[in-house]
Amino acid sequence: QVQLVESGGGLVQPGGSLRLSCAASGSVFNVNAMGWYRQTPGKERELVAHITRYGITSYAHSAKGRFTISADNAKKTVYLQMNSLKPEDTAVYYCNVVTVFRGTFWGQGTQVTVSS
Repeated sequence: QVQLVESGGGLVQPGGSLRLSCAASGSVFNVNAMGWYRQTPGKERELVAHITRYGITSYAHSAKGRFTISADNAKKTVYLQMNSLKPEDTAVYYCNVVTVFRGTFWGQGTQVTVSS
């Protein structure tokens, strides 16, 4: 059984920062990549940032220059540092883990609200 637990979401003013964390536990082996996605009501879940087992990162256009994804492989944790937040960043943020042999696992989501 694999569990992903996100934390760090909350309410922040425009221009503020948040750091999301996602800790994986259980039988998490052969991780190929980890990522952060977000979803707003009525819209499909979209990729925010992605990091491979080799540390190669990629970002959605909206996240470039403001968000930074990082991972601690020993702790099986992935982070998303979000700076210069905008109201349009408001969403439920989900982390995922892509494994080589067992497919993809998702966390339960954490709400991020950017509002004054």
